[in-house]
Amino acid sequence: MVAPTLRTDRLLLRPFTRDDIPELLPLIGAREVAATTRRIPHPYTLADAEEFVKTNQQGDEINLAILLLKDLRLLGGGVLRPDMNHQHAEVGYWIGVPHWGNGYATEAARALVRYGFEVLQLHRVYASHSSNNLASGKVLRKLGMKHEGRMRQHLVKWAEYQDLEFYGMLKDEAR
Repeated sequence: MVAPTLRTDRLLLRPFTRDDIPELLPLIGAREVAATTRRIPHPYTLADAEEFVKTNQQGDEINLAILLLKDLRLLGGGVLRPDMNHQHAEVGYWIGVPHWGNGYATEAARALVRYGFEVLQLHRVYASHSSNNLASGKVLRKLGMKHEGRMRQHLVKWAEYQDLEFYGMLKDEAR
């Protein structure tokens, strides 16, 4: 699947490139970022970043760098994992610690969800977050997603069990 380039009022979402690695490493490598995500390891190494950029350009996953439109500074990343057999996709995102609290995650996730519904013609988009990431739940509710349930002690992160909160929305519920 060819990854798109998306624009919002403040953001540019485009495929990651090798040129992003110097900015990517300190943002994604922060323990606070890894602590709030399911798939980002800590420590995050140069080899991890190189492998991510290389594999990011293959397969059906749409992984996009989130950049501030005014200066093209890297802020974080967003992903859409479509399953066209079922016309649904999982949406995910992360923002570097220096950029938390500015609404960038909501704005980027909204663009990804819109792309899923309007371009990919998905019927449903869903997301999940660990119970210790309350900010992510807030983002998902701002998008109009409904809380659909909790899987108790579903994840082990750093030797600690965590609940996983599930959210979803159907195409006709999108704002």
